[in-house]
This record gives sequence, C-alpha cells and structure tokens, in this order.
Amino acid sequence: MRADLLNDPVDGLDEALAAVDGFDGVLVDGLLRPGPAQAAGLAGLADAVAGSPLAGRVAEAAGKTAAGAGGEDHFVALAAARTALLGSVHDALVARIGEAVGRPPAGESGAAAATGADHAANLHAAARSWLCDLARAGWRGIDHELVAGAAPVVSAMLPDPALRRLAALLDGFAAELAASCPGASLERVPVRRWADLWSRAVLLTLPGAASAPAVGEATGRLLPLGVDVQEHATAVQAQVHAVFEPADGGAPRLVRASASAPKPDTVLGAGLWQLLRPHLSLLAAVGEGRAVDLDAMPVTGEGDLLWDDARARAGEPAEVFATARVALPAAAFPTAPLDRHPARIAVPVLLEGYAVEEDGGAVVFQVAGQRLVVDTDRVPAAGPLTPEAVASSGACVGLLRWDAGEFLLQPLAVERTVRKRTVAVHAGAWAGGTTDKAGVRAEKAATDAVKVLRERAGKLLRK
Repeated sequence: MRADLLNDPVDGLDEALAAVDGFDGVLVDGLLRPGPAQAAGLAGLADAVAGSPLAGRVAEAAGKTAAGAGGEDHFVALAAARTALLGSVHDALVARIGEAVGRPPAGESGAAAATGADHAANLHAAARSWLCDLARAGWRGIDHELVAGAAPVVSAMLPDPALRRLAALLDGFAAELAASCPGASLERVPVRRWADLWSRAVLLTLPGAASAPAVGEATGRLLPLGVDVQEHATAVQAQVHAVFEPADGGAPRLVRASASAPKPDTVLGAGLWQLLRPHLSLLAAVGEGRAVDLDAMPVTGEGDLLWDDARARAGEPAEVFATARVALPAAAFPTAPLDRHPARIAVPVLLEGYAVEEDGGAVVFQVAGQRLVVDTDRVPAAGPLTPEAVASSGACVGLLRWDAGEFLLQPLAVERTVRKRTVAVHAGAWAGGTTDKAGVRAEKAATDAVKVLRERAGKLLRK
C-alpha cells in the first residue's frame, strides 16, 4: 500500500467541505428569516457548484432563500447541491484509495430502474412539505408539534414496500428530533448528521429517487473477507464483505450481503448472532471459513447481494488471508450514485509488514513510515477479535474508512503469532456458532433473555 497517499492532501477537499459546513450552519437557525451569516453560507454553496449543471438553479435558490422567499423547489435545489458536493468529496477520496492500494474503483453503477409515473406523489409531497417546514424552523426552532407532523406521513407510507425506505428514514429522523426537543435548549446540535438526514430525505421525495436499483444475477464463487457488525439498542445488522469471482471468468468484484434484525436491549455480545442467523445462512459459512457457490443470486449494480438461500450452497474451505492476498488485489469496488458520501466509504484492504504503536490508548499502524489510525471502537463484542489482538498483529484485513478528516482502518481479521505459530482471529468467527467459553456464555444468556421476553409477550397477548 502507498500509505503516503492516504496522508497527502486532496485538491479541493477542504474547500468543498467548508461550503457544506457553511450551508449546514444555515440550517441550525433556520431559513425563515435568514441573517447575513446565513446568506453568506448560502452564497458559498452556490459558488461551490458554479461550474456544474446545477449552477443556475442553485444560484437562484440561494438568492431567493437568503431573501426569505425560498420555496420547496429552492430547498430541493440546495439539498441537491449539498449532496453533489459531498459526492465529489466521496469520489476524490475513493480515487485516492484506489491509487494507494493499486485497485481502481469500478466506476458508477447503473442507475435505478425506471418507475414511470411518480408513485404516491401525494405522500412524497407531504413528506417534502414537512422537511421544508423543518428547514424554515431550523434545528434550534424545533418543537414537539413540528416534529409530530411526520407521524401521519410515516404511517401512510409504511404499508407500501415501495415507500418503506423513505418512511424508515423519516421515522428515525423524527425520533432523533423528538428526543432533542425543544431545540432552543440544546447544548450541542449534531449539525452534520441532521443536515445529512435532511438532504437525503428531501432527495428521496423526488420522483424515481427511491426506486429499486437495477438487479442482475451472480453465478460463481463467493469468498468472504469479514463481517461488519453494527449494533443499536433496538436493532442489529451484520454486513458480510466478500470477493465474488464470476463463473464465466469475468473480473472479480467486491460485494456485500446484509442481514438486519430487531433486538431487545438485553441481548448483547455473541448473543446477537442468534437473531441474525435465520436471516442470512452466509454467516455459517463465514464462521466455518468456507466459500459459497452462488447460482443466479440477485445482485445490484452497487454490489449488494439480495440473499436467497435457495441460490447458495457451501463450498470449499477458503481462508480469509489467502483470499485477501490472491483475489482482493484485482477486485474492483463499485459506487452507487445516490449513496456517494464520505461516511459510506468502506473499502476492504490487506495490510502486512507494519509496526504497531499505541498512542494514548489508540492503536496506530506504521505502514512504510506513515501513520494509519486503527478504529478499534468498531471491533464488535460479538467475536473474539479484541483491540489487544489487533495491537499484537502482523497482518490485518480491514475496511478503510474516512472520518473527521483522516483515513481510518476498521479491523475485520488479524494474523498474530502465538507460541511461534501464526493464528488468525476474525471478528465474525462466532457468526455460525462457537465452542469458545465466552461466546457460549453470551449465547446462553441471549437464549434465556429471548425466552423470557417471548413468555411475557405471550401473557400480554392472552390478556
């Protein structure tokens, strides 16, 4: 890896992020009566896209909004400009990663499938109206009455699968806002996060934006690299990153397969796998260290496998580090047009021959004389991989991410020497089950917790 490229500045990056930050600051106090500072933020956003096809519409939107006369169309244009700027940041960072690892991205994936007429235009319009009311009030101006305006829209959308993506986003966003009301009393506003959620939701209300992505078929061999576990108090998701080798001899590519499940807050650690296994048989193959043979498995242009157990069967043993050394260097990674955002960057990489240092509790890899911070906070408690194992490793397969202005590495698996033997430790080693004492205890605790909750639920339903 050319680690020096990860630390070199990217042309135009700071300027693009400064324009985004300027607009995000505008949303804090709202667009109802913009002041001079807000007008400057709006003008900065318009200047940043002056050389793009959005230039005319965004300049008009910025001018009208700064004068307090902004309407829905103007707010949509501003959301589009912000999204385009962050998309350009994403593209620049992904291109830099491609240079550093010698593995160019696959370019943009295909656009979403055409939908014809706008589906449920009235519900999209209602959602857009609520989002525009939020923008006028600003994060400091939110109250329970304003936030509650999302509830009827979400309730009307949820029964329709075509609208569920936007409904889930609006529901989660409204819940965060409600937990922070009144906005005037907030000590700290999550400025970037709420602006991200707002701008994405605005664009998803446009015709065709939330359409299902184009889907193809994948036939060949799937070689898992690792599992990224994302846990919330009431939900958990496991995302398997893998290399797919087409049976027709085509170029290998990086793909993902995901499973999500609701969870009680008493289910922790290795107990999470019990909730996820019924939704994704691939986890068993990950735990056993096996490849999976796919037969016409649905896959989107972005590399997301729409998992169907009937189209998959366990294959031969496949060691993660062998896959990373042999197949990963040639595997391209696709980019989804609407999902181009720096926070979504997660590129699998292999690192070897690094030195390890600990800086104030943080683990840092020294790669060819360059520092690369390891994000050990992302190491899940649902597996045997620990920060201590990472700190004593000599090789690492991980996800290269970008956060707070720098590249970080999220470990998925490491190789370390134990009693003169090289041992691999995987974050997803317990995904298919485990005989490890700690894992067995966590699984039993989860079984007991779920059993008690089911009994209580049954009693409530009988009443």
